[in-house]
Amino acid sequence: MDAHARVQAYVDQFGMGLKVIDLDKDTATAELAARALGVEVGQIAKSLLFRVGEEYVMVVAAGDVKIKAGKLKAVAGGKARLATPEEVLKVTGYPVGGVCPFALANPVRILLDTSLGKYHVVYAAAGTPHSALPVTLDQLAAITGGEIVDLT
Repeated sequence: MDAHARVQAYVDQFGMGLKVIDLDKDTATAELAARALGVEVGQIAKSLLFRVGEEYVMVVAAGDVKIKAGKLKAVAGGKARLATPEEVLKVTGYPVGGVCPFALANPVRILLDTSLGKYHVVYAAAGTPHSALPVTLDQLAAITGGEIVDLT
């Protein structure tokens, strides 16, 4: 099953009517995704994988914000470093630029930054650098099991 089908099958089980959007343009960065979708950069839900000790934590935040290291350390329980592209692929099953915050290859703790709540709808990567999933923060929390926290 390809990444698009895996992501769509995963969200379908929640019965929310969510649909993956395939795009002709590259969505590998928040800026590119915003341009391709015709939305503000902040509406792009960027997924960042961090290593904290021996564990991984995924942070999902608005595309126009920076994660504050001190806040992440306090919430995650230790100093965090950004995962390498190889770690991202191994842990999530998705390449950098298409990291979806759910339907992951391995379970990780998900932290959803409050910055996502600025918008009614945000767009999460859907497993490829050419796809996105429009979703609300509450829907994202439901399908990821993530904790909504302030990291910015």
